[in-house]
Amino acid sequence: MGSLWPEGHSSTLLCVGGSPGPEGLIASGAECGEVTLWTQEGAIVGRLVLPGQEDITSAAFSPADCARLYVSHGDTVSVLDPRNLKGPVENFQGAGEEEINALALNETGSAVAVADDSGAVRILEIPGGRVCRSLRRHTNICSSVAFRPHRPNNLVSVGLDMQVILWGLQKTRPLWTLNLQDMAEEEDAHQQRPGQLFNPPLAHCVSVSSCGNILGCAAEDGRVHLMRIGSGSKLEQHGAIKAHTQGASQVHFISFFSHPYWMVTGGNDGQVALWDLGKHPVVAPEGKTGKTQATASQRRKGKSSGRRREQAQDKSKKKAEREEAEEDDDEAAAKEQEESMEEEKSGPKMSISHGDKVNGLCPALLKGEPSIIVADQSTNLTVYPLSQL
Repeated sequence: MGSLWPEGHSSTLLCVGGSPGPEGLIASGAECGEVTLWTQEGAIVGRLVLPGQEDITSAAFSPADCARLYVSHGDTVSVLDPRNLKGPVENFQGAGEEEINALALNETGSAVAVADDSGAVRILEIPGGRVCRSLRRHTNICSSVAFRPHRPNNLVSVGLDMQVILWGLQKTRPLWTLNLQDMAEEEDAHQQRPGQLFNPPLAHCVSVSSCGNILGCAAEDGRVHLMRIGSGSKLEQHGAIKAHTQGASQVHFISFFSHPYWMVTGGNDGQVALWDLGKHPVVAPEGKTGKTQATASQRRKGKSSGRRREQAQDKSKKKAEREEAEEDDDEAAAKEQEESMEEEKSGPKMSISHGDKVNGLCPALLKGEPSIIVADQSTNLTVYPLSQL
């Protein structure tokens, strides 16, 4: 089902990113400083090994200028020109306090955010690369960052401290912080079976939908944790989907489908999954009137006649007990049906057995065809078409 793009690297792939536009290039990064550029057909445009041969941990094109490709390696962000891939156009050394794990650009390409091993998030001004803000709240490695579309002063970061933080960049402070451990325990209190164990929800990757209101966070517990942001950038609701049987390593919302709530995930279980979250309770919380109406109906059913209460007290008591038991059964059945429907709503629309641990994912329109590009432990990219949707 998938097609290989071979011979681009000699070391393990770590990341992949796509340039906007119908003719946009694809960039992949690997261990030992390898960067490769590809056409949409999978032909190699250029290859480069950066001095120092540090692992390329992240690659992203500027949304405002496809002639600027940003890659992170060590504590440095290098700017490359895809039209002339001979060496960096600029090097922002010391962009991270320690090794950078991920970078992200805002919509105008005027700022780059980097997440590093110290837990810090730094904002670099473009052009120039000057560090204009340092955000320190994570107590462990900061693994991923993303700007919030349509909200240029909002940035989300996640880390191995299991924290999801939405930052207000004007005042350089968190607008809110969510602990995924607390969130997982709250959910498990309702769902976990005795003896069932989960890995802690260390946060590996974060993505924001193109509308800017839904966050997805891939975590080590195999879940993708979802959050909805309301007016005033407040956290309105949160939940999760059981996405992978091992740690979820990648999550990316897809911008070119019918609505902004399509999402692709990848995990350490070698699975790649496509999700339609349009009806997920976190995305669409309304529409739960059925349960309310059923409860009201049950209350009406349970009413007894006052005129006969004294004459048939024993009979009414037995009837009430029977109806109460029936109501409990009905409510349990309704809850089970509701959970089953929610599971069906949130289940994957497509599941691909890729077979290798997923290090990077990139949704892309390749010659107009919706596709997913996968970087894994090998030296080859894999492309899966989504044309059957």
